[in-house]
Amino acid sequence: MSGTGDRGRVRRSYDTVAGEYRDRLWGELEHKPLDRALLAALAEQTADGAPVADLGCGPGHVTAWLTGRGLRSVGVDLSPGMVALARRACPEAEFREGDLLRLPAADGEFGAAVALYSVIHLPPGELRPAFGEMRRVLRPSGRLLAAFHVGTETRRLTQWWGHEVDVDFHFHAPGTVVRALAGAGFEVEARLERAPYPQEAQTRRCYVLARAAGA
Repeated sequence: MSGTGDRGRVRRSYDTVAGEYRDRLWGELEHKPLDRALLAALAEQTADGAPVADLGCGPGHVTAWLTGRGLRSVGVDLSPGMVALARRACPEAEFREGDLLRLPAADGEFGAAVALYSVIHLPPGELRPAFGEMRRVLRPSGRLLAAFHVGTETRRLTQWWGHEVDVDFHFHAPGTVVRALAGAGFEVEARLERAPYPQEAQTRRCYVLARAAGA
């Protein structure tokens, strides 16, 4: 998202597909064992009682998974339509409307954060400021788990499940993401890639687990 106009396109597009997105993807973690394992590892390393942020939470399915494992979870999404669905689906968690470049959270509010496929709407030049915001809202030594599509291309979607949309999907080279994290004050602890599962878009995926420096 290279400006407020691009963020507006992303917001409107996700508002348009919010209901169908929830219906199609709510149970996606059931067929993603690696994602579940990484989320469990993040949860295990989160200080007792510290809230966890789900950044780019969509309809709240990952937030609900974290909440179901006893974590105090806060979902953040750019789309008001997604936030409204998430609040109804998981009333035990808190949900806020917000931008990755200006997170609606206090300094050091969270013990950990998840950003699963939310940075795909940021061009490479905006990764470092977005990660800087994530670092700001994390406590020292708080972990961040980020996932994204691997590559260097940008795909613009104008039709999504029969709906008219206008949204860009940015693929990122793992090295670009790692450098942006380091520049924002993170220390990368683990990085891995996987092939796509049959049930999802056929793109290679990368996960990065990073620790907020400062302790």
